[in-house]
Amino acid sequence: MSENDNKNPWGSHKGGGRKNPWGNNGGGSHRGGGPDQPDLDEMFERFGNQFKGFMGGDDNNKTTKIIGLGILAALLLWLASGFYIVNPGEHAVIQRFGQHDRTKVTEGLGYRLPAPVESVTILNVKETREMTIGFFERRGRGGSAKQDIPEESLMLTTDRNIVDLDLVIQWNIKSAEDFLFRIQDQENTIKKVAESAIRDAVGQTRMFPIITTGRDAVANTARDIIQANLDEYNSGVNINNVLIQQAEVHPDVQNAFQDVQSAKQDAEDVQNRAQAYREDILPKARGEAIQNVNQAEAYKESTVARATGDADRFNSVYQAYLSGQDVTKQRIFIETMESVLQNAQKIILDSNGGAIPYLPLNELNRTSPAVGGPQQRQQGQ
Repeated sequence: MSENDNKNPWGSHKGGGRKNPWGNNGGGSHRGGGPDQPDLDEMFERFGNQFKGFMGGDDNNKTTKIIGLGILAALLLWLASGFYIVNPGEHAVIQRFGQHDRTKVTEGLGYRLPAPVESVTILNVKETREMTIGFFERRGRGGSAKQDIPEESLMLTTDRNIVDLDLVIQWNIKSAEDFLFRIQDQENTIKKVAESAIRDAVGQTRMFPIITTGRDAVANTARDIIQANLDEYNSGVNINNVLIQQAEVHPDVQNAFQDVQSAKQDAEDVQNRAQAYREDILPKARGEAIQNVNQAEAYKESTVARATGDADRFNSVYQAYLSGQDVTKQRIFIETMESVLQNAQKIILDSNGGAIPYLPLNELNRTSPAVGGPQQRQQGQ
């Protein structure tokens, strides 16, 4: 073996001490800095000289040295493969022999031990992802076309109607390690949970609000159910929005639905007319009832007052009767006769049964002026 066979490519000699290939041999000063700052010109010059000495010798030694250099280069490349870059909005999950070891949440250059010791999975946790339920879009040269998926879009409402819904679920990752290790087939799992939740929300709602003004309420209810179920699974997923893009009656029941809506409209019209009639007649009935009650109260008070007066009058007459019975009897008789004979023709007889001449002055007063006028004029003449 030659003298170069006993040399290390970094300057190690047989029987001598180990030399640093960068020129730092345990101390001493260098150009341009202290011991921790070697001079670059000197470093590359020594490295070139050592490489020339390393490549010297016979062919067998050269082949062995080339193989060594190849192995060294492969080792360096293997070690260099451990570098990775985390961009803004990304998290890097590092696994050591398949087990979660750590998560890098800050952007920049990172390092992990090369495979198969450690592996890295980089996920964008800020990106808003979308999935569709009830349809999928085909993209081609002419643009995109939407195709319905009946087994996903047809849903049963609480009033036993079938509604056709197309939805878009917007979500992002809030925990990279949970997303990777807590659930399998992540997107398919999210979709199945979302389908179950939207059917639950639709099943608690009547169809008419779903296809008109109640879409947002149904979507918000579905989003809450999806989030609660995914949190229970520790899925590391955050549901941002549930958007109902289309909600309509299934074509097979469209005619029946129109008939039902027409009947409901007619029922509402009749109900509105009945309500208007009710609003018109009830105040009148209440007014008449109040009037009848007031009249009854007035009649009651009048009757009671009249009865009280009659009773008091009877008591006064009775007291007068007790004090002078003959006078009272005569007065009562005369008043009674006046009442009875008020409208009768009167003939006065004396005690001997003879008629007494009677001049009906009251009847003369009743004679009309037209009759008396001419007579008075004749008498005047």
